[in-house]
Amino acid sequence: MFGRLGAPEIILILVVIILLFGAKKLPDMARSLGKSARILKSEAKAMKKDGKDDDAAPSDPPANEAPKTIQAAPGDVTSSRPVTEPSDQTTQR
Repeated sequence: MFGRLGAPEIILILVVIILLFGAKKLPDMARSLGKSARILKSEAKAMKKDGKDDDAAPSDPPANEAPKTIQAAPGDVTSSRPVTEPSDQTTQR
């Protein structure tokens, strides 16, 4: 019943879409849909790449980094103290 869409049904659906959204907005909608698809694709690639890099990354930070400090207010050096950042324990099992 619903599985067979012929040419008349597709044309009717397109006419309804044009009437609902208007012919002027359709190119803009298609353009924004294309941009969204490209962004989604690039983010998916970046997540896959990050997942591969995490396996090879060392779990401990390099020893030559200076400890970071937290200041209570900009310019207030009397209350600053060194801070050690927690290491990521999610990759170790």
